[in-house]
Amino acid sequence: MKDLIATFAVAACTALATLPAAAQGTWPDKPVKLVLPYPPGGNVDGAARIVSEQLQALFKQPFIVDNRPGAGGMIAGEFVSKATPDGYTFFMGANGPILFSPTIFKRSAYDWKKDFAPVSSVSFTPLVLQVHPSTPYKTVAELIAEGKKPGNALTMASPGAGTQNHLVSEYLQRESGAHWTTVHYKGNAPATTDLLGGQVKFNFDQISVAGPFIQQGRTRALAVTSPHRLPQLPDVPTLQEAGFKDFSTETFTGILAPRATPPEIVTRLSEAVQKILADKAVQARFRTLGSEARGSTPEQFAGFLAKEDARWMPVIKQANISAE
Repeated sequence: MKDLIATFAVAACTALATLPAAAQGTWPDKPVKLVLPYPPGGNVDGAARIVSEQLQALFKQPFIVDNRPGAGGMIAGEFVSKATPDGYTFFMGANGPILFSPTIFKRSAYDWKKDFAPVSSVSFTPLVLQVHPSTPYKTVAELIAEGKKPGNALTMASPGAGTQNHLVSEYLQRESGAHWTTVHYKGNAPATTDLLGGQVKFNFDQISVAGPFIQQGRTRALAVTSPHRLPQLPDVPTLQEAGFKDFSTETFTGILAPRATPPEIVTRLSEAVQKILADKAVQARFRTLGSEARGSTPEQFAGFLAKEDARWMPVIKQANISAE
């Protein structure tokens, strides 16, 4: 009898030892990193700090925001793709760094489909088409009409090749037949500075950045990229209303894990993020950033990324967008 009990005890211990850490309820038992592709400040950093604070309170372990900017976000992305897949290092990025940077920078540092396991979306932020107030353009149609004139002097400020701001501009040119000169900057701050100074005519920017300047009259909004008008700018039409049927786009933020991370950990973190983002107080904090908090299952986020990839990659290739 004693031998039989001993045998069952050994078997039980062996089975327990083979269970993933998440199944044993031990994850996380040390600090977790959220690696970001941008410096402190801005849309992704703001979203990450809200989420990390809430995750820390939920799991009783530090969730550290680790800013690793550079190379179109690939420094951060490559770091996470090669990190030990133990559930303690995650990539929190946006459209460009997650999906497009390896193509635009012509460096196969990682492939989101092969090297990452999607965890959850976090936030979605619409963009605003805005012009310097010294320009005569009051509608999208007037801007497009100017862009169709041969040799026009329109200039569009871009925070970098392949950013969502840049891709929307390329899309609008492709769909309308208009053309303008794209001026690339090293980040959003210098692009915004030159727009406010009148050195460039217009840009696309996140409502979180553009909103205060529009309210102050330092820029003039012509359209928003959301499917519906924004409560912050109720008098500004959507691009769909301006004639671009079925078009809408937003800058998203989301979390990914190294591909081989145990699915139990991916699921547990995804469920935690969804719970956090469903909280009304957290949603209110995101609204102050001009964003909508919206979590998703790993499967939903993977499907969303696949659709965004299929939608924008042809635009990148047709426009021959490159950081070189």
